Amino acid sequence: MAQVAKGVEGQERKLLRRFSLVALPTKHELWASDSLTTTSGLTVTAAPHGPDMTGTHNPIHDITENERQIFQYLIRPDDSYDENGVYWADMPIGKRIGFVTNYDNKEAARELSTIGRMVKADPLSPISYYFRNMVLPGAGLGLEGYVLFSIGNIKPLFQANGAFQSCWKTYQICNSNWIAAADYLEIIGIIFGQVLVGVLGDWLGRRWGLIQDAVIMFIGLLMLTASWGVTQNGWVICYCWSLFFYGIGVGGEYPMTATSGMENAVGSGKISTKEDRLHRGRKVTSAFLMQGWGQFFNQIILILLLIMFHHGSGNAPYSQVAVQWTYRVSFAIPAVGTLWLVYYRTYKMKSASKQLLAAKKKAKVTGYDTESLKLTLTYFGPRLLATAGGWFANDIFFYGNKLFQSEFISVIIGPTTSVMPNWLYNLVNVGVSLCGYYLASFLIDNKLYGRKNMQMVGFLMDFIFFVVPGFKFAYYTSPAGIHTFQAMYFLSSFFNQFGPNAVTFLVAAEVFPTPIRATAHGFSAAVGKCGALTAAVMYNYISTQQKFYVVPWFGLVGMLLTFFFLPDTTGLDLKEQERRWQYIRAGRESDYHGVAVHPKHLSFYERMRGAGKNYNADLDYKQKIEEMRSEWEANESIRHAEKLDANDDVFDDSLYSSGVSTYFERTSQRPMNGKDGEKYTGNDSPQ
Repeated sequence: MAQVAKGVEGQERKLLRRFSLVALPTKHELWASDSLTTTSGLTVTAAPHGPDMTGTHNPIHDITENERQIFQYLIRPDDSYDENGVYWADMPIGKRIGFVTNYDNKEAARELSTIGRMVKADPLSPISYYFRNMVLPGAGLGLEGYVLFSIGNIKPLFQANGAFQSCWKTYQICNSNWIAAADYLEIIGIIFGQVLVGVLGDWLGRRWGLIQDAVIMFIGLLMLTASWGVTQNGWVICYCWSLFFYGIGVGGEYPMTATSGMENAVGSGKISTKEDRLHRGRKVTSAFLMQGWGQFFNQIILILLLIMFHHGSGNAPYSQVAVQWTYRVSFAIPAVGTLWLVYYRTYKMKSASKQLLAAKKKAKVTGYDTESLKLTLTYFGPRLLATAGGWFANDIFFYGNKLFQSEFISVIIGPTTSVMPNWLYNLVNVGVSLCGYYLASFLIDNKLYGRKNMQMVGFLMDFIFFVVPGFKFAYYTSPAGIHTFQAMYFLSSFFNQFGPNAVTFLVAAEVFPTPIRATAHGFSAAVGKCGALTAAVMYNYISTQQKFYVVPWFGLVGMLLTFFFLPDTTGLDLKEQERRWQYIRAGRESDYHGVAVHPKHLSFYERMRGAGKNYNADLDYKQKIEEMRSEWEANESIRHAEKLDANDDVFDDSLYSSGVSTYFERTSQRPMNGKDGEKYTGNDSPQ
C-alpha cells in the first residue's frame, strides 16, 4: 500500500480536482446522448460506457488488488477512513477517538519533523513560511484591525482633558449628534461594504474584490490622516465621513479574505487535498487572527506616539499638537502597508478567482449566479440563519466586553483623566485575546471538538461570565470582588476568540457553495455588524448594571442557533460539499450519497427533515468510480479526436496513474478505437 500511495501521491491534487470539473451526468444521460459538452467548451463523443446510476452495473467488477488499493487511496484517504474503508464519523465512539487521536498525533509529528528540517536547512525558513501562508492572506484584516481599534482608542484621547474636550466631551463647540455618528457611520460603512463586496465578489471575482477593498482602505486612510475643517465641528464631520468610506473597504475584507482563504486561491486553487481536510480551518482562522495582531500593534504604537509627542509623559492634559500628531501618524502608518497590499493583490494574487470561475463554468454562468442564490436559500436557508444569527449574538458580546474594563479600572486605580490606564489594560486584553485566537486555530480542525462545539462552548462561557456579575454587581465592583470581576473580563475575552468570533468568520463561508459563498459570508457578517450597531445604540439608554442583565441572553440565543441550525463541517472534504452542490444544481439531490449528507455534517434541523437519508458509503464509493470513469472516457475521446489544447489544465493524460487507466481500459464495454485503426466516434448505439 505504501508503494501504491507513493505512486499516486504526487497526482492526488490534480486528479481529484479534475473529477470535480466534469459535468455530472444524469442517470441515463450518457446512454441516451451521443455527445457531451465539457467545461472547457469542447463537445466530444460519448464513450459507450457512461456512469450507470441505476444500480444494475457493478463498477468495481474484476478489480485487481493493486487497482483496489489505488482507488482506496484516492477515494477513501487514510486521514478520514480506516483500513476497512469506514469513515471516521461512522466509527463507534471509542474507535473514533482512537482513530482521530492516532492520526492527529502522527500528523503533528510529521509537521514538527518538517519544521525541524526547515530549521536545519535555514533557521529563518519557518518564519518565512508563516509569513507567506498566514500573515499575507490576513494582511487586510490585520490592517483593518489596527485602524478600527485605533478609532476606538483615539476617541478617549479626544475626550480627555485637553484641547478637544470642549468638542468631543462637553459639546460646547461641536454637535453631539456628529460626535455619536463617529461610531454609527463607521459600522454602517462596514455593513454596506460587507453586503456590496460580498455580491460583487461572487459576480466579478475574488481578485477584483480583494483589490477593490485595498484601494478603498488606502484612500480612506488618506482621508482620515488629512481630515480637517474650518471649525472643529467641520473637522468632526469630515472625520465621520472618512470613517464611513474606510468602513466600506473594511466590510469587503470579511467575505473576500474568508472565501479566498477557503478556496486556497493564493496557491494552486485546488481544494481536494489532505491539507484541505486536515487544516482548512487553521488556514482561514490563522488569517483571521491577524486582526488581533493589528489591534496589538496599534495599542503599542499609540502609547509610544503619545509619549513621544507629549514630552515623554502619558498624563493629561494633552496639547493640540500632541493629540494631532498622535492620531494622524497612527493612521499614516497603516496607509503605507495598505498601499503595499494594493500592489500585492494586483500582481501576486492573479489566481484568486480560479475556483469561482471553475464553478461558473460547470454551471454555464458568466455573471452573477442568481439560480445558485435561489437554490442556496431553498436548501441552505437555515444555515444562513445560524451563521448570521450567531454572528449577531457574537458582536453583542464583542462590543459588550468593554463594559467590564471601565468598572474595574475605576476601582483598582481610582478616578483618572489619563488615557494610559485604559490603553495598558487594552494591551493586556488583546494579549489574552490572541491566546484565544491561536488556541482556536489549533483546535478548530480537531474532529473530536471542532467548529460547532467550539462555538457553543464559547457562547455558553460568555453567558456565564456576563450573567454572574450581573446579579451580584455591587459585590463584584467592590474592592472585595474586583479581582474576580477582572478575571471574568479576561476570560470572557478569551472565550469570545476561542469560540464564536473565530468560528463565525470561518463557517459563514464554509457551509455554503462556491458560487454564492462571498454573498452568504457578506450577508452574515453584515447581520453581525448590526449586532454591534444594536449594542452601540442600546448601551446609550441603559445603565451599566442593566447592560449585564441584557447582554448574557444573547449568548444563549447564539448557542441555541448553533445547536439547531449550524452543521459541523469539521473534517469534511470541501470537494464533497461542492460535489453535493452539483447534484443539487442538476435537480438530483437524492442521487448524492456521499459524506456531505452524513448526519455528523448536517445540522439538527437538517437531520430532522431527512437530509441525511440518502447517505450510503458503499453506493457512494461505486458512484465516485463511475464519475471518474466518465471523466476518463471524455478525456480519451478528446485525445483521440486530437482536440486537446496543450494549455488546457482540465484534461491531462499524465494525471492518471497507470492502475486507474488500465482498469478503465480493461472494463470499458467497447474500445476507444474502432476497427481497422479507425478512431471510435461514439455514434454507435451502446450495447
